[in-house]
Amino acid sequence: MTELGSAKVAIVGTGYVGLVSGTCFAEMGTQVVCVDIDEAKIERLRRGEMPIYEPGLEELVRRNAAQGRLRFSTSLAEAMDAGAEIVFCAVGTPPDEDGSADLSYVLQVARTFGRNLRGYALFVTKSTVPVGTSDLVRDAIREELRLRGREDIPFDVASNPEFLKEGAAIKDFMSPDRVVIGVDSDRARELMTRLYRPFLLNNFRVMFMDLHSAEMAKYAANAMLATRISFINEIACLCEKVGADVNHVRKAIGADARIGNKFLYPGCGYGGSCFPKDVRALIRTGLDHGCEMRVISAVEAVNEVQKEIVFAKLKAIFGPNLHGRRIAVWGLAFKPETDDMRCAPSLKLIDSLIEAGADVVVYDPVAMDECRRRYGDTLQYARDMYAAVRGADALAMLTEWKQFRLPDWPSVATLMAGNDIVDGRNIYPAAEVEAAGLRLHNIGCARH
Repeated sequence: MTELGSAKVAIVGTGYVGLVSGTCFAEMGTQVVCVDIDEAKIERLRRGEMPIYEPGLEELVRRNAAQGRLRFSTSLAEAMDAGAEIVFCAVGTPPDEDGSADLSYVLQVARTFGRNLRGYALFVTKSTVPVGTSDLVRDAIREELRLRGREDIPFDVASNPEFLKEGAAIKDFMSPDRVVIGVDSDRARELMTRLYRPFLLNNFRVMFMDLHSAEMAKYAANAMLATRISFINEIACLCEKVGADVNHVRKAIGADARIGNKFLYPGCGYGGSCFPKDVRALIRTGLDHGCEMRVISAVEAVNEVQKEIVFAKLKAIFGPNLHGRRIAVWGLAFKPETDDMRCAPSLKLIDSLIEAGADVVVYDPVAMDECRRRYGDTLQYARDMYAAVRGADALAMLTEWKQFRLPDWPSVATLMAGNDIVDGRNIYPAAEVEAAGLRLHNIGCARH
C-alpha cells in the first residue's frame, strides 16, 4: 500500500471542477485522491492553501484532509496502484482557434489510465467535452492496453458532466438538481449509483442515459442559459430605442410559467469559463457535422456586442476621447462569489478604456489579485469601493456583489468629481441614485 492509503476514487485535475468534486465526495465519506501534474499546486493544497476562490471550499478541504479522506498527489499511477475503482478526468478543455474543444489533456489522462490499469476500473469524463469524446477515450485506453499486450483487462468509460455554478458549487454538488450519467454497461451503472447514493438519499435524482446524450446535455444546458441572457439583452437594446423599460418587460414575460424568470436579467454580457467556451464548441460541433447552429451563433454574436455596452455609454457621456478621464470600476469577476475573470465583461471595458486614454481605478472584493496578474501597474487598485470613486468622472458597476447593491449614494456623490453612474447589471433604482444628485445610465430603461 502506498502513502495514498485506500483511495477508491481518483480525480485528475485540481481546477474548479476537480477540486470541488473531490472535496465533496470526501465529505460524504469516500476515499479520494486528487491528482495534478502541477507540483507547486499540490504542495499548496497539502498545506491547505486554495488555488481558487469558492465559498466554503477551504474549510471542507482542510477538514477532509485532516481526517484522511482527501489526499493530493502528482501521480495517477500511484493513485491507481492504491486501489482507485473510479478515475475521474476533470482537466481543462480550452478552445482551439476554431472554437473546438482541445481534448489533448483528456486523451493524455486516458492514455495514462490505460498504461496503469491492473484490474477493472471505470474511467469517467467530468470535463466538458464534445459529443463522441467517450469513443476517443475508449480507443486511447484500448491502444495503451494493446501496446502492453493486456487487451484482456476490463474497463468501462462513463460521462458525468458537471452542472456547478461558481459561487454556489458546493451547494450544487451536495444537493443537485440532477446528476447526469452516461454509461453503456451494468457494471459502470452500479459503480456510479453506489458513488452518488449518499448525496441523493432523500430524492434519488440520477439520470442515466447513453454516453453521447450525456455529453450533449452539458453543452445544451449552457447554450440554453446563454440564449436566455442574449435574448433579454437584445430586448433591452430595443426597449431603449422605443421608450420601454426592460425591467417591466422581463417581469411580465417571466410571470408566464412556460418561460419563468431565471436568466432573464439584462446586463453587460456573460463571461466565465463555461458559457463562452461551450457555446463556441457547440457551434464548432454543429459545423463538423453539417449542422449550422444559427440560433447559438446569434447568441454568441449578441453577447460580444453586449460586452461593449458600458464603454459605449461612457463614450456617449464624454465623447470618443476619454483621455485624462478618471473612470472607476466596481466589479472585475464575471459574477459574484468568485475571483474568475475569464471572458469577463470587465476585461473588454478595461481594455477599451486604456486604449481611449482613460485613467482606470478598479475595485473587486475578491478578484484584485487576478486583475493585478493580468494588468500589472496599468491600472490603479483601490482599497475599497469608496476609495475607488474618489475623484472619478464616472463609475461603472459590472459585477453585482452584495456590497455594491446598496451604496451610500450621498457619499459617492461627495467623493466623485463627476456625477455619472453606469449600471452594467441594472440593479440600481434611478430615484435613489438621482436623489443624491447623480445621473444613472442603465441598460434597457428609457428615460421618460
